[in-house]
Amino acid sequence: MTIYLDNAATSFPKPEAVYRALDNFARTCLANPGRAGHKMALAAERELDRVRHALNRLFDGEAPERFVFTLNCTDALNMALKGLLQPGDHVVTSNLEHNSVSRPLRALQLAGQIEVTRVVADGSGFVDPGDIRRALRPTTRLVVLTHASNVLGTIQPIAEVGRLVREHDVIFLVDAAQTAGVVDISIRSMNIDLLAFPGHKSLLGPTGTGALYVGSRVHLRPWREGGTGGDSASETQPREFPYYLEGGTPNVLGIVGLGAGIEYVVARGVDNLRRHEVALVERLRRRLLDLGQFQVFGSDDPERTVGTLSFRALTVSAPEMGAILDQAFDIAVRPGLHCAPYIHRTLGTFPEGTVRVSTGPFNTVEDVDRLVEALQEIIASASLAAVRK
Repeated sequence: MTIYLDNAATSFPKPEAVYRALDNFARTCLANPGRAGHKMALAAERELDRVRHALNRLFDGEAPERFVFTLNCTDALNMALKGLLQPGDHVVTSNLEHNSVSRPLRALQLAGQIEVTRVVADGSGFVDPGDIRRALRPTTRLVVLTHASNVLGTIQPIAEVGRLVREHDVIFLVDAAQTAGVVDISIRSMNIDLLAFPGHKSLLGPTGTGALYVGSRVHLRPWREGGTGGDSASETQPREFPYYLEGGTPNVLGIVGLGAGIEYVVARGVDNLRRHEVALVERLRRRLLDLGQFQVFGSDDPERTVGTLSFRALTVSAPEMGAILDQAFDIAVRPGLHCAPYIHRTLGTFPEGTVRVSTGPFNTVEDVDRLVEALQEIIASASLAAVRK
Protein backbone atom coordinates (compact mmCIF):
# COMPACT_ATOMS: atom_id res chain seq x y z
CA MET A 1 0.00 0.00 0.00
CA THR A 2 1.26 3.47 -0.90
CA ILE A 3 2.68 5.65 1.86
CA TYR A 4 1.00 8.94 1.01
CA LEU A 5 2.95 12.07 1.99
CA ASP A 6 1.46 14.66 -0.35
CA ASN A 7 -1.28 16.10 1.86
CA ALA A 8 -0.37 19.70 1.01
CA ALA A 9 -1.74 18.95 -2.48
CA THR A 10 -4.81 17.08 -1.27
CA SER A 11 -5.44 15.02 1.84
CA PHE A 12 -5.63 11.25 1.56
CA PRO A 13 -7.24 9.15 2.81
CA LYS A 14 -10.38 10.90 3.94
CA PRO A 15 -12.12 9.99 7.22
CA GLU A 16 -14.48 7.06 6.83
CA ALA A 17 -17.39 9.35 7.71
CA VAL A 18 -16.70 11.38 4.56
CA TYR A 19 -16.99 8.32 2.34
CA ARG A 20 -20.21 7.28 4.07
CA ALA A 21 -21.74 10.75 3.74
CA LEU A 22 -20.91 10.89 0.03
CA ASP A 23 -22.37 7.47 -0.66
CA ASN A 24 -25.55 8.02 1.34
CA PHE A 25 -26.30 11.45 -0.11
CA ALA A 26 -25.57 10.36 -3.68
CA ARG A 27 -28.00 7.47 -3.32
CA THR A 28 -30.83 9.31 -1.56
CA CYS A 29 -30.81 13.10 -1.84
CA LEU A 30 -28.68 14.26 -4.78
CA ALA A 31 -30.96 16.91 -6.27
CA ASN A 32 -30.37 20.46 -7.46
CA PRO A 33 -30.77 22.76 -4.45
CA GLY A 34 -33.65 25.21 -4.55
CA ARG A 35 -35.32 27.40 -1.97
CA ALA A 36 -38.77 26.92 -3.49
CA GLY A 37 -38.51 23.46 -4.97
CA HIS A 38 -39.56 19.92 -4.15
CA LYS A 39 -38.57 18.03 -1.03
CA MET A 40 -35.28 16.70 -2.40
CA ALA A 41 -34.30 20.17 -3.64
CA LEU A 42 -35.08 21.64 -0.25
CA ALA A 43 -33.05 18.90 1.45
CA ALA A 44 -30.07 19.71 -0.76
CA GLU A 45 -30.40 23.40 0.10
CA ARG A 46 -30.47 22.57 3.81
CA GLU A 47 -27.21 20.64 3.46
CA LEU A 48 -25.53 23.66 1.91
CA ASP A 49 -26.82 25.86 4.73
CA ARG A 50 -25.65 23.36 7.33
CA VAL A 51 -22.09 23.42 6.00
CA ARG A 52 -22.09 27.23 5.78
CA HIS A 53 -23.03 27.37 9.47
CA ALA A 54 -20.22 24.92 10.29
CA LEU A 55 -17.70 27.08 8.41
CA ASN A 56 -18.93 30.22 10.13
CA ARG A 57 -18.45 28.62 13.55
CA LEU A 58 -15.04 27.21 12.65
CA PHE A 59 -13.63 30.45 11.24
CA ASP A 60 -15.53 33.01 13.36
CA GLY A 61 -17.16 34.79 10.45
CA GLU A 62 -19.78 37.53 10.45
CA ALA A 63 -22.57 35.31 9.10
CA PRO A 64 -22.97 31.92 7.36
CA GLU A 65 -24.23 33.47 4.12
CA ARG A 66 -20.87 35.26 3.70
CA PHE A 67 -19.32 31.87 2.80
CA VAL A 68 -19.56 31.31 -0.95
CA PHE A 69 -18.89 27.79 -2.20
CA THR A 70 -16.28 27.46 -4.95
CA LEU A 71 -14.58 24.73 -6.97
CA ASN A 72 -11.35 24.97 -4.94
CA CYS A 73 -9.08 27.59 -3.41
CA THR A 74 -7.82 28.74 -6.82
CA ASP A 75 -11.39 29.47 -7.86
CA ALA A 76 -11.96 31.40 -4.64
CA LEU A 77 -8.80 33.47 -5.07
CA ASN A 78 -9.63 34.34 -8.68
CA MET A 79 -13.13 35.32 -7.59
CA ALA A 80 -11.65 37.65 -4.99
CA LEU A 81 -8.88 39.18 -7.08
CA LYS A 82 -10.79 39.69 -10.31
CA GLY A 83 -13.97 40.72 -8.54
CA LEU A 84 -12.24 43.37 -6.43
CA LEU A 85 -9.35 44.96 -8.32
CA GLN A 86 -9.83 47.93 -10.62
CA PRO A 87 -7.50 49.80 -13.01
CA GLY A 88 -4.96 51.85 -11.09
CA ASP A 89 -5.04 49.71 -7.95
CA HIS A 90 -1.85 48.71 -6.14
CA VAL A 91 -1.49 45.29 -4.52
CA VAL A 92 1.00 44.13 -1.89
CA THR A 93 1.84 40.44 -1.76
CA SER A 94 4.88 38.20 -1.05
CA ASN A 95 7.33 35.89 -2.75
CA LEU A 96 5.80 32.95 -0.83
CA GLU A 97 2.59 32.93 -2.85
CA HIS A 98 1.17 30.05 -4.84
CA ASN A 99 0.55 30.60 -8.55
CA SER A 100 -3.16 30.86 -7.81
CA VAL A 101 -2.29 34.31 -6.42
CA SER A 102 0.83 35.16 -8.41
CA ARG A 103 -0.49 34.37 -11.89
CA PRO A 104 -3.73 36.39 -11.77
CA LEU A 105 -1.86 39.33 -10.27
CA ARG A 106 0.90 39.11 -12.86
CA ALA A 107 -1.63 38.88 -15.70
CA LEU A 108 -3.43 42.01 -14.46
CA GLN A 109 -0.08 43.73 -14.04
CA LEU A 110 1.07 42.86 -17.58
CA ALA A 111 -2.25 44.12 -18.91
CA GLY A 112 -1.42 47.49 -17.34
CA GLN A 113 -4.38 47.38 -14.96
CA ILE A 114 -2.65 47.16 -11.57
CA GLU A 115 0.71 47.58 -9.87
CA VAL A 116 2.18 44.86 -7.64
CA THR A 117 4.76 44.98 -4.85
CA ARG A 118 6.10 41.62 -3.71
CA VAL A 119 7.79 41.64 -0.29
CA VAL A 120 10.48 39.03 0.33
CA ALA A 121 10.35 36.54 3.21
CA ASP A 122 13.40 36.17 5.44
CA GLY A 123 15.79 33.22 5.35
CA SER A 124 13.53 31.12 7.55
CA GLY A 125 10.47 31.75 5.39
CA PHE A 126 8.60 34.47 7.29
CA VAL A 127 7.26 37.80 6.07
CA ASP A 128 8.00 40.85 8.22
CA PRO A 129 4.79 42.89 8.81
CA GLY A 130 6.98 45.97 8.77
CA ASP A 131 7.84 45.25 5.13
CA ILE A 132 4.13 45.09 4.39
CA ARG A 133 3.60 48.47 6.05
CA ARG A 134 6.48 50.05 4.14
CA ALA A 135 5.11 48.74 0.85
CA LEU A 136 1.71 50.40 1.27
CA ARG A 137 0.86 53.36 -0.97
CA PRO A 138 -2.10 55.75 -1.24
CA THR A 139 -3.30 53.60 -4.18
CA THR A 140 -2.98 50.28 -2.32
CA ARG A 141 -6.33 48.53 -2.45
CA LEU A 142 -5.37 45.02 -1.41
CA VAL A 143 -2.87 43.04 0.63
CA VAL A 144 -2.93 39.34 -0.22
CA LEU A 145 -0.86 36.88 1.79
CA THR A 146 -0.66 33.15 2.19
CA HIS A 147 -1.32 31.99 5.74
CA ALA A 148 1.32 29.27 5.43
CA SER A 149 3.81 28.58 2.66
CA ASN A 150 3.01 25.46 0.67
CA VAL A 151 6.76 24.98 0.11
CA LEU A 152 8.20 25.73 3.56
CA GLY A 153 5.22 25.23 5.85
CA THR A 154 5.95 28.51 7.63
CA ILE A 155 2.93 30.19 9.25
CA GLN A 156 2.78 33.91 8.55
CA PRO A 157 1.85 36.60 11.14
CA ILE A 158 -1.66 37.05 9.77
CA ALA A 159 -3.13 38.71 12.86
CA GLU A 160 -0.40 41.36 12.97
CA VAL A 161 -0.66 42.02 9.23
CA GLY A 162 -4.44 42.20 9.55
CA ARG A 163 -4.22 44.89 12.21
CA LEU A 164 -1.92 47.15 10.21
CA VAL A 165 -3.89 46.63 7.00
CA ARG A 166 -7.14 47.58 8.74
CA GLU A 167 -5.45 50.68 10.20
CA HIS A 168 -4.74 51.80 6.64
CA ASP A 169 -8.26 50.96 5.42
CA VAL A 170 -6.96 48.41 2.90
CA ILE A 171 -8.66 45.12 2.04
CA PHE A 172 -6.96 41.97 3.38
CA LEU A 173 -7.18 38.67 1.47
CA VAL A 174 -5.77 35.54 3.11
CA ASP A 175 -4.96 32.35 1.21
CA ALA A 176 -5.63 29.63 3.79
CA ALA A 177 -4.97 26.69 1.46
CA GLN A 178 -2.42 25.18 3.87
CA THR A 179 -3.98 26.19 7.18
CA ALA A 180 -7.77 25.80 7.05
CA GLY A 181 -8.37 22.82 9.32
CA VAL A 182 -4.95 22.72 11.05
CA VAL A 183 -4.41 26.30 12.27
CA ASP A 184 -6.94 28.31 14.28
CA ILE A 185 -8.39 31.13 12.17
CA SER A 186 -10.59 33.90 13.51
CA ILE A 187 -11.78 36.08 10.67
CA ARG A 188 -12.98 38.81 13.01
CA SER A 189 -10.06 39.01 15.43
CA MET A 190 -7.50 38.72 12.59
CA ASN A 191 -9.23 41.50 10.58
CA ILE A 192 -9.57 39.29 7.51
CA ASP A 193 -11.82 40.69 4.77
CA LEU A 194 -11.53 37.82 2.30
CA LEU A 195 -10.60 34.25 3.22
CA ALA A 196 -10.03 31.69 0.46
CA PHE A 197 -9.60 28.01 1.27
CA PRO A 198 -10.02 24.54 -0.24
CA GLY A 199 -12.25 21.82 1.13
CA HIS A 200 -10.06 18.97 -0.05
CA LYS A 201 -6.91 19.56 1.99
CA SER A 202 -6.89 19.82 5.78
CA LEU A 203 -10.68 20.11 5.99
CA LEU A 204 -10.61 16.53 4.66
CA GLY A 205 -13.40 16.92 2.12
CA PRO A 206 -13.39 15.68 -1.49
CA THR A 207 -11.75 17.48 -4.40
CA GLY A 208 -13.84 20.06 -6.22
CA THR A 209 -14.76 21.86 -3.00
CA GLY A 210 -13.71 25.15 -1.46
CA ALA A 211 -15.09 28.49 -0.34
CA LEU A 212 -14.52 32.22 -0.28
CA TYR A 213 -15.52 34.24 2.76
CA VAL A 214 -16.54 37.77 1.77
CA GLY A 215 -16.67 40.29 4.61
CA SER A 216 -19.11 43.17 4.72
CA ARG A 217 -16.37 45.74 3.93
CA VAL A 218 -15.86 44.16 0.50
CA HIS A 219 -17.86 44.63 -2.68
CA LEU A 220 -17.02 42.15 -5.45
CA ARG A 221 -18.15 41.87 -9.02
CA PRO A 222 -19.63 38.42 -9.74
CA TRP A 223 -17.11 35.88 -11.00
CA ARG A 224 -19.89 33.92 -12.74
CA GLU A 225 -23.53 34.69 -13.39
CA GLY A 226 -26.47 32.35 -13.90
CA GLY A 227 -29.14 30.44 -12.05
CA THR A 228 -29.38 30.76 -8.28
CA GLY A 229 -32.08 28.26 -7.33
CA GLY A 230 -34.38 30.99 -6.07
CA ASP A 231 -34.76 34.40 -7.72
CA SER A 232 -35.23 33.69 -11.43
CA ALA A 233 -36.97 36.98 -12.29
CA SER A 234 -34.05 39.40 -11.85
CA GLU A 235 -32.35 40.35 -15.13
CA THR A 236 -28.96 40.41 -13.43
CA GLN A 237 -27.38 38.41 -10.66
CA PRO A 238 -29.40 38.88 -7.43
CA ARG A 239 -27.44 40.83 -4.81
CA GLU A 240 -28.35 38.52 -1.94
CA PHE A 241 -25.46 36.51 -0.47
CA PRO A 242 -24.30 33.84 -1.08
CA TYR A 243 -26.25 33.57 -4.35
CA TYR A 244 -24.71 36.75 -5.74
CA LEU A 245 -21.44 34.84 -6.25
CA GLU A 246 -22.78 31.30 -6.66
CA GLY A 247 -24.27 31.24 -10.16
CA GLY A 248 -25.00 27.71 -11.42
CA THR A 249 -25.46 24.36 -9.75
CA PRO A 250 -23.04 23.92 -6.83
CA ASN A 251 -21.17 20.73 -6.05
CA VAL A 252 -23.75 19.63 -3.50
CA LEU A 253 -22.36 16.11 -3.18
CA GLY A 254 -18.84 17.39 -2.56
CA ILE A 255 -20.08 19.95 -0.04
CA VAL A 256 -21.90 17.21 1.90
CA GLY A 257 -18.58 15.35 2.05
CA LEU A 258 -16.87 18.56 3.15
CA GLY A 259 -19.39 18.88 5.97
CA ALA A 260 -18.43 15.43 7.21
CA GLY A 261 -14.76 16.37 6.99
CA ILE A 262 -15.34 19.52 9.06
CA GLU A 263 -17.13 17.46 11.71
CA TYR A 264 -14.09 15.17 11.91
CA VAL A 265 -11.72 18.13 12.21
CA VAL A 266 -13.78 19.72 14.97
CA ALA A 267 -14.01 16.42 16.86
CA ARG A 268 -10.26 15.78 16.66
CA GLY A 269 -9.37 19.41 17.36
CA VAL A 270 -7.52 21.77 15.00
CA ASP A 271 -4.54 22.14 17.35
CA ASN A 272 -4.29 18.38 17.89
CA LEU A 273 -4.23 17.73 14.16
CA ARG A 274 -1.48 20.27 13.58
CA ARG A 275 0.64 18.96 16.46
CA HIS A 276 0.40 15.41 15.11
CA GLU A 277 1.41 16.43 11.60
CA VAL A 278 4.20 18.77 12.73
CA ALA A 279 5.67 16.15 15.08
CA LEU A 280 6.08 13.78 12.13
CA VAL A 281 7.73 16.46 10.01
CA GLU A 282 10.09 17.41 12.85
CA ARG A 283 11.08 13.75 13.16
CA LEU A 284 11.89 13.75 9.45
CA ARG A 285 13.82 17.02 9.74
CA ARG A 286 16.04 15.65 12.52
CA ARG A 287 16.72 12.42 10.64
CA LEU A 288 17.64 14.23 7.44
CA LEU A 289 20.02 16.59 9.23
CA ASP A 290 21.63 13.63 11.01
CA LEU A 291 22.26 11.92 7.69
CA GLY A 292 24.19 14.93 6.43
CA GLN A 293 23.33 14.33 2.77
CA PHE A 294 20.41 16.74 2.55
CA GLN A 295 19.70 20.46 2.55
CA VAL A 296 16.54 21.20 4.54
CA PHE A 297 14.62 24.45 4.05
CA GLY A 298 12.35 26.56 6.23
CA SER A 299 12.00 27.09 9.97
CA ASP A 300 12.90 24.64 12.72
CA ASP A 301 10.34 26.21 15.08
CA PRO A 302 7.44 23.73 15.33
CA GLU A 303 5.18 26.40 16.83
CA ARG A 304 5.35 28.40 13.61
CA THR A 305 4.93 25.68 11.00
CA VAL A 306 2.42 23.25 9.55
CA GLY A 307 3.23 19.68 8.58
CA THR A 308 5.17 20.49 5.40
CA LEU A 309 8.91 20.11 4.81
CA SER A 310 11.02 20.72 1.70
CA PHE A 311 14.51 19.36 1.14
CA ARG A 312 16.94 18.36 -1.57
CA ALA A 313 19.65 15.74 -1.73
CA LEU A 314 23.22 16.75 -2.51
CA THR A 315 23.65 13.98 -5.10
CA VAL A 316 20.19 13.17 -6.52
CA SER A 317 17.91 15.69 -8.23
CA ALA A 318 14.48 16.38 -6.78
CA PRO A 319 12.55 15.02 -9.81
CA GLU A 320 14.66 11.86 -9.82
CA MET A 321 14.25 11.41 -6.07
CA GLY A 322 10.50 11.73 -6.32
CA ALA A 323 10.30 9.25 -9.18
CA ILE A 324 12.43 6.65 -7.39
CA LEU A 325 10.43 6.97 -4.18
CA ASP A 326 7.23 6.44 -6.14
CA GLN A 327 8.31 3.62 -8.43
CA ALA A 328 10.70 1.66 -6.23
CA PHE A 329 9.33 2.28 -2.74
CA ASP A 330 5.64 3.17 -3.29
CA ILE A 331 6.04 6.44 -1.38
CA ALA A 332 4.16 9.47 -2.71
CA VAL A 333 5.87 12.85 -2.24
CA ARG A 334 5.85 16.01 -4.38
CA PRO A 335 9.06 17.04 -6.20
CA GLY A 336 9.36 20.25 -8.22
CA LEU A 337 8.44 23.91 -7.85
CA HIS A 338 5.06 23.33 -6.15
CA CYS A 339 3.38 26.11 -8.18
CA ALA A 340 5.44 28.64 -6.19
CA PRO A 341 8.34 29.73 -8.42
CA TYR A 342 9.13 33.00 -6.65
CA ILE A 343 10.13 31.39 -3.37
CA HIS A 344 12.14 28.74 -5.21
CA ARG A 345 14.08 31.48 -6.99
CA THR A 346 14.79 33.04 -3.60
CA LEU A 347 15.90 29.71 -2.15
CA GLY A 348 18.16 29.02 -5.14
CA THR A 349 16.24 25.84 -5.99
CA PHE A 350 14.81 27.06 -9.31
CA PRO A 351 14.15 25.43 -11.79
CA GLU A 352 14.63 21.94 -10.36
CA GLY A 353 12.78 22.56 -7.12
CA THR A 354 12.79 20.47 -3.99
CA VAL A 355 11.23 17.32 -2.61
CA ARG A 356 8.22 18.23 -0.48
CA VAL A 357 6.85 15.96 2.22
CA SER A 358 3.50 16.90 3.76
CA THR A 359 1.90 14.80 6.47
CA GLY A 360 -1.76 14.26 7.27
CA PRO A 361 -3.88 13.02 10.17
CA PHE A 362 -3.51 9.37 9.19
CA ASN A 363 0.26 9.30 8.74
CA THR A 364 2.40 7.53 11.33
CA VAL A 365 5.92 7.45 12.71
CA GLU A 366 6.42 4.25 10.71
CA ASP A 367 5.63 6.15 7.50
CA VAL A 368 8.34 8.70 8.23
CA ASP A 369 10.88 6.07 9.21
CA ARG A 370 10.19 4.10 6.04
CA LEU A 371 10.75 7.26 4.01
CA VAL A 372 14.09 7.86 5.72
CA GLU A 373 15.16 4.26 5.04
CA ALA A 374 14.24 4.69 1.38
CA LEU A 375 16.18 7.94 1.14
CA GLN A 376 19.22 6.27 2.67
CA GLU A 377 19.04 3.49 0.09
CA ILE A 378 18.74 5.96 -2.77
CA ILE A 379 21.71 8.03 -1.57
CA ALA A 380 23.81 4.91 -1.04
CA SER A 381 23.02 3.68 -4.55
CA ALA A 382 23.85 7.07 -6.03
CA SER A 383 27.18 7.14 -4.17
CA LEU A 384 28.03 3.64 -5.38
CA ALA A 385 27.21 4.56 -8.96
CA ALA A 386 29.44 7.65 -8.70
CA VAL A 387 32.35 5.53 -7.43
CA ARG A 388 31.96 3.06 -10.30
CA LYS A 389 32.21 5.87 -12.81
